[in-house]
Amino acid sequence: MKKTVKFTPELTQLVKQGLKNVTWRIFDDKDLSENDEIILATRDGEIITEFGEAIIEKVNVRTISTLQPEDYEGHEPVEDALESYKAYYGDRVDKDTEVKVIRFKIKRIY
Repeated sequence: MKKTVKFTPELTQLVKQGLKNVTWRIFDDKDLSENDEIILATRDGEIITEFGEAIIEKVNVRTISTLQPEDYEGHEPVEDALESYKAYYGDRVDKDTEVKVIRFKIKRIY
């Protein structure tokens, strides 16, 4: 069974345009791994719509404080990763929170 990776509508557009092929995930409950075939989907509120398929080419695990310049290549611009994730998850996130940096290759867009 393929795993589903969800994006906001804005990030979906970047993926479709070929500008985004990296996603950062914390608290990865799907256990995303290299060579996983994944379904790409848009989450707009409670509505989830599949828009493509991809394969995970590479996974690096870092902490928020140790993200490297290459982790930002293919990712949407982020000024402050810690503040961005705190906005989503609150105080569950700190500079030592693990981040999975997932690089994927599009197989097809619907």
